[in-house]
Amino acid sequence: MGRVKRKFLIVAGLFLSGVNPLWATNSNSINSYSKQLSLINQKQNQNKELSQINKGKVLYELSPPNNLSLPSREREVSIKSFESVNLDELETILVNNNPSIKLYKERINQAKSLLRASLSSWYPTLNLSANGIPQYFESNNYYDSNLSSDTSSKRWSSSISATIQWDLINPARVPEIAAARDSFEQAKHNYSIILRDLKLEAYKRYYNLQKANEEIKVAKKSIESSSFGLQDAEIRFESGIGTKLEVLEAKSQLARDEQLLNIKIGDQKIGQRSLAELLNLPEDVTPLIGSETRVMGIWDTTLEESIISAYSMREELDNLLLDISISKNNAKVALAAARPKVSLVNTFSSTISKGELNKVSPNINNGSSTISNTIGINASWYIFDGGSSRSQYNYNKSKAEEAKLKFALKRAQIRKEVEEIFFKLESAKLNITSSYSEVLSTRESLRLAKLRYKAGITAQREVVNNQRDLTDSEVRYIISVTSYNTLLADLSRKTGLNNIKPCDIKVKNLDDQSLENPQILKASKLIPLCQL
Repeated sequence: MGRVKRKFLIVAGLFLSGVNPLWATNSNSINSYSKQLSLINQKQNQNKELSQINKGKVLYELSPPNNLSLPSREREVSIKSFESVNLDELETILVNNNPSIKLYKERINQAKSLLRASLSSWYPTLNLSANGIPQYFESNNYYDSNLSSDTSSKRWSSSISATIQWDLINPARVPEIAAARDSFEQAKHNYSIILRDLKLEAYKRYYNLQKANEEIKVAKKSIESSSFGLQDAEIRFESGIGTKLEVLEAKSQLARDEQLLNIKIGDQKIGQRSLAELLNLPEDVTPLIGSETRVMGIWDTTLEESIISAYSMREELDNLLLDISISKNNAKVALAAARPKVSLVNTFSSTISKGELNKVSPNINNGSSTISNTIGINASWYIFDGGSSRSQYNYNKSKAEEAKLKFALKRAQIRKEVEEIFFKLESAKLNITSSYSEVLSTRESLRLAKLRYKAGITAQREVVNNQRDLTDSEVRYIISVTSYNTLLADLSRKTGLNNIKPCDIKVKNLDDQSLENPQILKASKLIPLCQL
């Protein structure tokens, strides 16, 4: 009896004290986050490059969940450093930093906890209750008749009871566990889906930033060429060879090139902050793209193989199949509410008391104890519920049929998406080749126009027009390569494949001296291209 009382007091003491072993874990996590943030601040002060994955350098680990403060000073959001980001680092930075990915990780943990909670229905439950730990009872009874004497009650008492219940028959147990397991699988699929989508979006923003960088280079080259053309036109005008109209045309072309540069610089800044937002970089860090725009490779898989792979690698279809399973299990749970439930129950109780009840002179030192144990089988059957369980059953069966229809629609949509991207990729290949040829042709035209202008055969207008055509053709080439790379990344996302054969297609940058050298220009036409 003493052991039972000691155990009860220990359990009650722990319960009342509110011991929470998770506090220590949270404290450690906060300390770890503070250490990480201090390391990041040191790296920012030293203005080092962003971590290199291949060398094992730790990436930024920012925005801990318990840090809900917002910047309030300008220096906290002003750009202080620029960090280079490589294409092969994007996925790792996303996994470490992006809040959406961390959110879906938490949902996986939530679904796992719900699954464990449903599995607990296979095990017995223990319920411990106490009535007075201890309690004191005192009363006085007075009688008007002389035949009965007045009595009193004085007693200290403490009672504890433990009930063990085990469901032998529970019709809702199996379908509830199956539904929880399907929900857990769905959470993992949703994590894979969001990771692939964000990775694709990171690639798109990376390629767009590359495009903006290349277009700035083109605009600067155009400004440099236009500046030389303006100086030449002014010299010819001052010497009496040229006209005022040629000077004005050269100034107009220079102004257009300066406008192009201003627009592309704005695009670059927008692209940098857009990539920083997706990667969740610090407020005062702006990413830099060091690589040049080039074709990432060619898709080395047929259309039919791509469609088959898209069917097998798309978690969206698996989620719809899980929706069907969850709805069917929920329908079984609804029917189980109107079926009998049988449980094995064992109740143990113990009472300790000191004192007496209804005595003329109660003795407070008179002690007593009682121990009892009851075991039996309980059964419950909700025979009539007004049709609620049947209605819930029909609802979930209808949800299962809805998921089947969504599966058919999604399957057709997947094939359509893969075919569209595949056909657009074929067109993008041709656009790269044609835009490449256009760049070479406009370069040759500009070279000839400059020679004709120096020889006095043509006017400044022809040089200006050819200069503008060259700028436009180089911009179109950059856009075509960026579009091709984006489609390549999108097709890889839709199919789950990475069958990209390495390939390097790049227009050779030629300066003005190269344009005037026919041998160099002829060699540029022989730059090997991939077999598109």
